[in-house]
Amino acid sequence: MEQDLTKSRYDFHKYNAMGNDYIVIDPAHYATPLTEENIVLICDRNKGAGSDGILWGPIFHNDKKISLKIFNPDGSEAEKSGNGIRIFSQYLIDAGYVSDSRFSLQTLGGEVDVACLDKNEKKYRVGMGQYTFNSEKIPVAGISREVISEEANIDGENLTLTCLSVGNPHCVLICKDVTPERVKEIGPKIETNKMFPNRINVQIVHVLDRNNIKIEIWERGAGYTLSSGSSSCAAAIASNKLNLVDKDVNVHMQGGTVEVNIEADNYVYLTGTVKPVFRGFFDCEFQRELT
Repeated sequence: MEQDLTKSRYDFHKYNAMGNDYIVIDPAHYATPLTEENIVLICDRNKGAGSDGILWGPIFHNDKKISLKIFNPDGSEAEKSGNGIRIFSQYLIDAGYVSDSRFSLQTLGGEVDVACLDKNEKKYRVGMGQYTFNSEKIPVAGISREVISEEANIDGENLTLTCLSVGNPHCVLICKDVTPERVKEIGPKIETNKMFPNRINVQIVHVLDRNNIKIEIWERGAGYTLSSGSSSCAAAIASNKLNLVDKDVNVHMQGGTVEVNIEADNYVYLTGTVKPVFRGFFDCEFQRELT
């Protein structure tokens, strides 16, 4: 039987989406401000609860729309997260805030449409919005252009980059050597390169066939991660733009596989599952460390 979590004042709720874990903190149940220092401490896997980020919400507006804030483990705010949105959607249903199988959420990166396809499997399809390769909107330094198969020298290495925004910025490289070690080597160099004034997420991609790709991810503000929804979308979109895959793509990551569907008008959908992990309270001693 599902429990109405609004009747239980837990400090936090932890969920996992393909190995990408987030902590949901409901402002209705938690009064301590989410400063940058607090976010870093809570997300610390040795000193805190441990997480790839924090989802702060729901935040209700006068027009009855629901928004959330997405924070990286370094304390910075992210525009959008496909895994985070699915996780937050599951929390809204678990907590009794939402009863419909279809609803929309407001993020810093724009509005997203959510559909719960299977409540038992906790399977969601998220409308991630429109994507663009325009350098000004990603952003990428230099003249206004579409950043597709662009040659760049990053820390002495010549790389071919395709960059785009799906509400947050991404840099995609088609590679043969798609390993955790490789993305850990080049990811931080690309993320912080002066080409990208707001930093950037990085994906290295190996095309398996017209409907399957394998990726490794370096996430802006988080580092190496087992999976990422927006990264999956970006990798599939870039691969399709380069005519390497069709419009329906299974994206295989260390944490699992998601489905990306590229539609008309540069619109993309992401489908995947969510798993609750645990919910609990911060100890009084830990609370005192939170400023």
